Amino acid sequence: MRYAMIMAGGAGTRLWPMSRKDLPKQLIKFIGPKGKADAAHAAAAQRSLLEIAAQRLEGVVPPEHRYICTAEAYRNVIRRDLPAFSDQQILGEPAGRDTVNAVGFAAAVLEKIDPKAVFCVLTADHIIEPQEVFQQRMDLGFRLVEQDPKRLVTFSIKPTYPATGFGYVERGTPIRGVNGAEGLAFHVARFVEKPDLPRAQAYVESGHFGWNSGMFVWSAATVMEALRKFKPESHAGMLQIQHAWGTAKQQEVISRVYPTLPKISVDYAIMEPASKSKDLSVCTVQMDVNWLDVGSWPAYGETLPADASGNRTGGAGSSLVVQGKNNLVVSGAPGHTVTILGADDLIVVHTADATLVMPRSKAEELKTLHGMVDEKLK
Repeated sequence: MRYAMIMAGGAGTRLWPMSRKDLPKQLIKFIGPKGKADAAHAAAAQRSLLEIAAQRLEGVVPPEHRYICTAEAYRNVIRRDLPAFSDQQILGEPAGRDTVNAVGFAAAVLEKIDPKAVFCVLTADHIIEPQEVFQQRMDLGFRLVEQDPKRLVTFSIKPTYPATGFGYVERGTPIRGVNGAEGLAFHVARFVEKPDLPRAQAYVESGHFGWNSGMFVWSAATVMEALRKFKPESHAGMLQIQHAWGTAKQQEVISRVYPTLPKISVDYAIMEPASKSKDLSVCTVQMDVNWLDVGSWPAYGETLPADASGNRTGGAGSSLVVQGKNNLVVSGAPGHTVTILGADDLIVVHTADATLVMPRSKAEELKTLHGMVDEKLK
């Protein structure tokens, strides 16, 4: 059977001060209809990235087969905002242990529920359009794994510019014998993590590379076997969680075992070693979609309409830019107005207890500032 797991455990520090420890970016209702902010009905119409990711699964897997892996501390907020997810469909992490353990957690649970489970992994960071193409490519990924459970499928996005903040996937030989796979499904030649600009430019110009989207499809049993082979410490912990799942000891075992697991990404722990293994087949499906990773304020700005001068405004409050261009202004406090006069290329974000002002060029350095503010503001 087909299942899905949404990873929703990120901190979102590059979206401070709106993203906070108690309400990180994936839970903030700040994305308007069809990715555009609706100033007139901001409070009622805007959704969180997690809500959008959950809705994206319509037509992909049935509601009862959808899971969310997130911090245990966010369980109540998720149950309130996404009531279709039962407690057992929320995999609560007592501590963040990076993506390989989020994937392993889902694999351990799903393998116990259904030994033949095949599941996709999505993240709660993205705006993806159109939905129809996403569904078609995801279905192809499922069919590839259903035909051969030893396949580990990742999805690559056609790059629109030489990004240095994304990982890249190099397409190898095409996969044949699967309906609809021609020109879309390939064996992976290699993974490259966040190249410098000259290499990124060469990758884009070659036409053989795609951005690594962080979305996958694989068999739960194969993930568990890959953990056993490549990350035995995580595998041992997941076996304990699997045995306890659905019993009276479930929460005690998760709370005791999970924080001890080695912290590493699924790309480094599984995908890279698997791509060199003769026992597994690492594949990629090309997704020709509009893909936006909403991980920074400039990226968030792309979800908002721009005026004639390139200014973008959002949030529940009001904003005004006069004699300025290419500014992003977000007023998160209803009834509060933020204005800019005679300035260009600024990012201004106001909340009830903090205000951020920075040049657009410093957006990727926001993590440094976040580490210096008072804990009460995190």
